[in-house]
Amino acid sequence: MKTKSLLLFLILSLSTLMSAQPTIGRSSMKFESDIFTPEALWAMGRIGSAVQSPQGHTLYNVSYYNVEQNKSRSVLYLLSHGAKEPTLLTQDSKSERGAVFFDGGRQIAFLCSESGKSQVWAMKVDGTGRRQLSDEPDDVAEFLMAPDERHIVLIKEVHTTTSIQDNDADLPKATGMVINDLMYKHWDTYVTEIPHPFLANFDGEKICGAVDMLEGEPYECPMLPFGGVEQLAFSPDGKSVAYTCRKKVGKAYAVSTDSDIFLYDIATRQTRNLCKSDAFVAAATDDVRSFENQAVNAYKADENMGYDQNPQFSPDGRYVAWLSMERDGYESDRTRLCLYELATGKKTYVTESLETGVNEFCWDTKSKNLYFTACWHATTQIYRTSLKGQVEKLTEGVHDYVLQGLAGNGKALLAKRHSMSQADEVYLVDFEGKATQLTFENKHFYNHITFGEVKERWVETVDGKKEQCWVIYPPHFDASKKYPTLLYCEGGPQSPVSQFWSYRWNFQMMAAGGYIVIAPNRRGLPGYGMEWLEEISGDYTGLCMSDYLSAIDDICREPYVDKDRLGAVGASFGGFSVYWLAGNHNKRFKAFIAHDGIYNTQQQYVETEEMWFPNWDLGSAPWVKAADGQMQKAYRESPHLYVDRWDTPILCIHGQRDFRIEYTQAESAFAAARMRGLPAQMLLFPDENHWVLKPQNGVLWQRTFRRWLDKWLKN
Repeated sequence: MKTKSLLLFLILSLSTLMSAQPTIGRSSMKFESDIFTPEALWAMGRIGSAVQSPQGHTLYNVSYYNVEQNKSRSVLYLLSHGAKEPTLLTQDSKSERGAVFFDGGRQIAFLCSESGKSQVWAMKVDGTGRRQLSDEPDDVAEFLMAPDERHIVLIKEVHTTTSIQDNDADLPKATGMVINDLMYKHWDTYVTEIPHPFLANFDGEKICGAVDMLEGEPYECPMLPFGGVEQLAFSPDGKSVAYTCRKKVGKAYAVSTDSDIFLYDIATRQTRNLCKSDAFVAAATDDVRSFENQAVNAYKADENMGYDQNPQFSPDGRYVAWLSMERDGYESDRTRLCLYELATGKKTYVTESLETGVNEFCWDTKSKNLYFTACWHATTQIYRTSLKGQVEKLTEGVHDYVLQGLAGNGKALLAKRHSMSQADEVYLVDFEGKATQLTFENKHFYNHITFGEVKERWVETVDGKKEQCWVIYPPHFDASKKYPTLLYCEGGPQSPVSQFWSYRWNFQMMAAGGYIVIAPNRRGLPGYGMEWLEEISGDYTGLCMSDYLSAIDDICREPYVDKDRLGAVGASFGGFSVYWLAGNHNKRFKAFIAHDGIYNTQQQYVETEEMWFPNWDLGSAPWVKAADGQMQKAYRESPHLYVDRWDTPILCIHGQRDFRIEYTQAESAFAAARMRGLPAQMLLFPDENHWVLKPQNGVLWQRTFRRWLDKWLKN
C-alpha cells in the first residue's frame, strides 16, 4: 500500500509540474523581422508607479503580459543608487505592486496576495525579510502611509444598497436586480460595493485597528471608476487626513461632478469640508433644463463647483493644494491648481496664467514652489509655479512627462516619459529641466524594431485657423512610393493627441502595416486655449468634423499619399466621428473602423451612466428643445440619421461590459450597414469594457483591425 501511495504521489507531482505554467516575466522574444507586431507590443514591459528613497534608490513597478496564458503579472524592481542594472525584488509568481519606502528608506511596503487575499507586506530594501503587515478579512486595494509611520489608510470595498437593493433572503439564487435609482452601474460594474478609506494603526510590524473613515456613509472614496490613493493625503504631522469625495448618490451623483476636499481629524474623527461654506446645501433637481441655473446659483456659495481632487499638504503644513475645476457637470473643464491656507481658509489659484489644465503635481521641500505637468501644443511638459502664480516651463521636447514626485534628496524630480516611439521609462529631471534616463525596460525591443518617423504638421482649417497634426510614417518609408493613409479620430472627446504611447491605438503599430497615419488635434482638444477646447461642447458635428477633413485633405496633397486608398479609424468620440463621417465624407474614404463609438446620440442619452456628460456635451436631454423649437443639434445630427448616405465598408468593435457607451450602439450600426447592403464586420468582446485589457483579446483586436484595413485599402 505504501509503494502504491508513493507511486500515486509521484505521478500526481509530475503531472502538476508538467501542467504548471511558467512564471510571467520580462520577455526576450526573437524577431523574424524589424517590423512591429501585435505580439511584440503585448510582450513589452509596462512601467507603473515609481518612487525614490532618501538614499537615491529607485523603486518601480512593471507589468508583464503573457498571451498564451492570457494573464499578467506585476513585479517590483529596485535600481540602486549608481547601479546600471535593476534588481528584481519579486521572487514569487504572485503579483506585487503599490510599493513605497519607509523606515528612512531601509524598508519597502507593498501589496501582495500571497496569503490568498491582497494585503500589505514589507521587506528590507534588498528584498529579504519578507513579512505580512496586515491581516484584513477582505482585500486591501491600496494603502497610504503617514509621514510619522504611525498610521496607514487602507482602501477596501464596503457593501452598498444605494441603487441596487439586496435580494429577498429566502431567494438566495435569484439573479434579478431591483434597481431604485441611477448610478446602479459604473464603467463596467454593477455597483454593489464602493471603496472606503480605513484608518489603521501601524507599529512597524503590524497593521491593526482599522476604522472606516466614512462609517455609515454611502459615498465612495476614492471616486469611481479611476480614482486611487492619490485622492488622499496625510498632513505632515500625521494628525489629519485630507480626502476627496463626492457626497452624492443616485441621480444627484449622476448629474454632478461636484466633488470636494474633506479634512478628517484623527483624534476626534470629525470631518470638515474645505470647499464649501457651512450654509451651502446642494439641491438635486428633476428638471435637466435647470441644471445650468442650479450650478450658477450654487456657485455664489461655493467657488469650487466642479471636480476637486488629489489633495497634497505643503511640507510646512500651512497649505493644502489640490486640482480644481470651476464648473459643475463639465468633466473636461480646465483643471486649476488651488492653494488652500488652513489658518485662514483663503484659496488661491496659481496656474491662471496657463490656458490649459494641470495633471499631476508635487510640492518642493521648502513649501515655496509646486511642480506639475500640463499639455500645450500636443506635448506634456513639466512646469514650476510659485505660490504667487509665477509659472515657468522647465522641459522641452517631443514627448510627454508623467510626474511621480520628488527624487529622494529633494533636489530633482522623478518622472515617467513616453512618446509615440517609446513606451514609459523612468527619468530623473533636475530643476533646470535636464533629464537623465534611469530605466531601459524595453531596450530589447527597440534594438530589434524599426519605427516610423513622427513629424509635426500644421494644417489650415476652414475658418482660417491652424490645426496641429502628427504624421506617423511607415518604417523604411520611401517618398517615391504611394501609401494608403489613415485619419485617426481622437476620443475623449477632450483628450489631447499628445505624444502618447498606447497598447491598443498605437500609431507605430498602425504605421507598421505600411500606412501613413495623420492624427489631428481637432477642435475640442486641450493645449490650444479655452476657445479651441470648448468649440466642441454641444456641437459634435461642427468645426471638429471640418478639422478632420482639413487634415486628411491636406496630407493628400503629398505625392506619396494614395488618395484613392484612405481610411478613418477611432474609438469613443473617435468612434462617433467615424460613424458620422460614414454619412458625410463625400466619398473620401474606402474603409472605416469604429470602436466603442456613439452611433445614436438619442439612444446614448438614456443608456450611459454618468449623466453629467450628455447634459453638458450634448446640450441637454433629447426631449428638451432648443431655442428654435427643434431638438438640440447633437440629436438632430446624430450619425444614425445619415445611414441612407453610407457607402463604405465598416468594421464596428465594442465591449459588452462597456457601460459608458453600450454595445448596442455597435450592434445597431452593424445591422444598419448590413441592411443597407454594405460590407460590414463586427467584433464583440463579451468580457471587455470601454478598453481591451486581456492579452488574447488585445492581439485579436490588432489582427482584426489590420485585416480589415488591408482588405479594403490594399487589394
